[in-house]
Amino acid sequence: MRKRSLSSSIAKSQSKALLHAQLREHGLKLTHQRELIAEIFLCQDHITVEELYHEVAKKDPSIGIITVYRTLKLLCQWELAQERHFGKGKTIYDNVAWKAHHDHLICTHCGRIIEFENFQIEKFQEQVARDHEFHITFHKLELYGLCKACRRDDARPSRRSEHA
Repeated sequence: MRKRSLSSSIAKSQSKALLHAQLREHGLKLTHQRELIAEIFLCQDHITVEELYHEVAKKDPSIGIITVYRTLKLLCQWELAQERHFGKGKTIYDNVAWKAHHDHLICTHCGRIIEFENFQIEKFQEQVARDHEFHITFHKLELYGLCKACRRDDARPSRRSEHA
């Protein structure tokens, strides 16, 4: 779970405004539960349902995990969140409320997720599609490997090899 770099007060006010606008647009009620869940989610980059539930429970233990699931489903429908499956079988929700299109580097050892944008990769994908007379409606690029910290840890000799 990585928190966004926006200052807390700015993120909270933007999150509330965004949530209120979406609820009004879709004719739904603003509840304390939805507001709290969305406020916490919209201050994150990537988070699982369980991680979000634990953060929400710290502020209001009466909110159940089903309410968290339902609210995340709404945020996905409103294109404020994207459900992602980065290997290891668990679903991670990507906060895309204020982000442009981006791709991901995923560490297969520690699970770290690094977002990046690369104009040349985007142009290359468009060219490949044109070459094959293919119309892209959406895409995602996920590159799996080892982050800098895990590569550094792998390069250290193990205790067993030191004593061999």
